[in-house]
Amino acid sequence: MPTKTLQIPTADGQADAFAAFPDGGGRHPGVLMYADGFGIRPVLREMARELAGHGYYVLVPNLFYRHGPTPVIELPEYIGEEVRPAVFAQLMPMIEAHTTERVLSDADAYLKFLTAQPEVSAGPVAVTGYCIGGLLATRTAAAHPGQVAALAAFHGPVGVDGPDSLSKLTAEVHFGHAQSDLTPEALGELNKTLDAAGVGYTSEIYPGTVHGFTMSDTDAFNPAALQLHWDRLLPLLGRTLTKS
Repeated sequence: MPTKTLQIPTADGQADAFAAFPDGGGRHPGVLMYADGFGIRPVLREMARELAGHGYYVLVPNLFYRHGPTPVIELPEYIGEEVRPAVFAQLMPMIEAHTTERVLSDADAYLKFLTAQPEVSAGPVAVTGYCIGGLLATRTAAAHPGQVAALAAFHGPVGVDGPDSLSKLTAEVHFGHAQSDLTPEALGELNKTLDAAGVGYTSEIYPGTVHGFTMSDTDAFNPAALQLHWDRLLPLLGRTLTKS
């Protein structure tokens, strides 16, 4: 599986990024993948390669490039409960500094870069994201309704911007929620908003999960839920993105 480390020009500098794409040449539909708050690391690279193996060009930008290149902070190989407080103490100032204005400015740059790559085919793209990356993916899809055909977010705070943001979506949507993040009542309210937006969607609580369930380098990891994530994501992309 070919991979590259790239530099994306943005309004505020250069964002380093990881890209994975199918072997054998040709052009492939583009997917912008937003990492969780821990950022680009082996588990994210592996997920990007896995997705690329199904026929997609996957671009994973360093969300916090304004604070330095990957790795922005040193992470242990396994992010267990005993190290999380110290890790979050370093991450939270960066997360709080990552304003909506920055998110949308970066999204413009990421999509422009993604669609200009020689390995990426013409046509719409997908955005996916994990944890805070799910929120960034949702904001990106809402801001680029003509360009983003599919949105998938996993254990992400996708509703925090309120109904007005979700009402701008035109992409087909899948939201996979952690059981620890959302009550059935809150899920019902969120899904009512998606109904009102008139988009095709699935939005469900993954059973027996806690926040972060897709990430195999954390205590939250749930292998069955990770598989369910692929079972939802791959058909969504297959329906919405055109392969040559």
